[in-house]
Amino acid sequence: MKLSVIIVNYNVKYFLEQCLYSVRAATSGLDAEVIVVDNHSMDGSVDYLRTRFPEVVFIENEDNPGFAYSNNQAICRSEGEYVLLLNPDTVVGEEGIRTLCFFMDEHPEAGAIGVKMLDGHGIFLPESKRSFPSPWVSFCKIFGLSRLRPNSRKFARYNLPYLNENKQHEVEVLSGAFMLIRREALNKTGLLDEAFFMYGEDIDLSYRLTLAGYKNYYIPERILHYKGESTHHGDIKYIKAFYEAMLIFYRKYYSHSGWLMSLLVRLAIGMKAFFSFLFPYHRKNKKRRVKHRRLLILCNEEHFEEVKAVCLKHMPELEYVNLWDLDEERVMDAFCRRNQMKGFTDYAFCSPDARFEQMLLLMDRMVNKKITYHIYNIVSKQLISPGK
Repeated sequence: MKLSVIIVNYNVKYFLEQCLYSVRAATSGLDAEVIVVDNHSMDGSVDYLRTRFPEVVFIENEDNPGFAYSNNQAICRSEGEYVLLLNPDTVVGEEGIRTLCFFMDEHPEAGAIGVKMLDGHGIFLPESKRSFPSPWVSFCKIFGLSRLRPNSRKFARYNLPYLNENKQHEVEVLSGAFMLIRREALNKTGLLDEAFFMYGEDIDLSYRLTLAGYKNYYIPERILHYKGESTHHGDIKYIKAFYEAMLIFYRKYYSHSGWLMSLLVRLAIGMKAFFSFLFPYHRKNKKRRVKHRRLLILCNEEHFEEVKAVCLKHMPELEYVNLWDLDEERVMDAFCRRNQMKGFTDYAFCSPDARFEQMLLLMDRMVNKKITYHIYNIVSKQLISPGK
């Protein structure tokens, strides 16, 4: 078997449903298997999805043993030459996975591949490519030096902002939200470290892959990642897990660094954790109400009224809704001056009228914090939006 796609789910059945539709399209014609590990979801995820995706293997846990443990469960059961770890709150393009498998075929030195991740506003997610959090890199990140000097290879190594996001690069750390791994490399390095309940296991695995002599690559193949929908960053439990993961990694690989640097990093992590408890993520990032909300729906004309009704139900404050008829015009033609002048704040794609590749391309071309992208699926009748 060529590919095993592994997804760990916890209470995000509609995001997972959309993810599985995109994976089904992306693996069409590939010798592939899809395994979903459900960590005791309370939203009926497995019962809801099992009949809709009979080709998917579901593993149901009776508790939530953590991201690393759950992925390892599926990896041990899988058979693919390549293993794709994928978050349930993602959307992949129809051609992306196939392209990356071809890259792995042609580059035997590649241990793992990461991709260009976009959020629900089309904005590039910097965790798509990172460096190892050495004491110096961590110090610069935590104390804000990387933000002050974003073009400096000395101070801004954590997220590598000086590397062009639209070009291929050899990097050190890839994101566990989308990580395509060579099974041969996993056999050599071992599976994910289960000491990490959540967060940090991708950094740890990336590190061990390089220690084993493999290279990690960032490839600018687009995916959509509704960052945080599967982990609820505002929850104290997840804030605690994030900073504990940082300390686990630091103790594991940098315990012998200088005492002063060690003290500074530990102090900074403690301060970050403390302020996160005082000022939770969801309060800082509370979505602002848009005064003049205008929606462009990209679909075939026959589906317009259906999509419009659903959008109005979810966004009752909409003051203007317009159709971009895909029977007559291409998706990318929507990226035009006359539409920009109308000041659309929201774009709703209808699937399968528009292909996932087309959606991702338009998002990447129209990056704007003030624009929100939605996807409506004709089959499931679900509208998926950031933060929903």
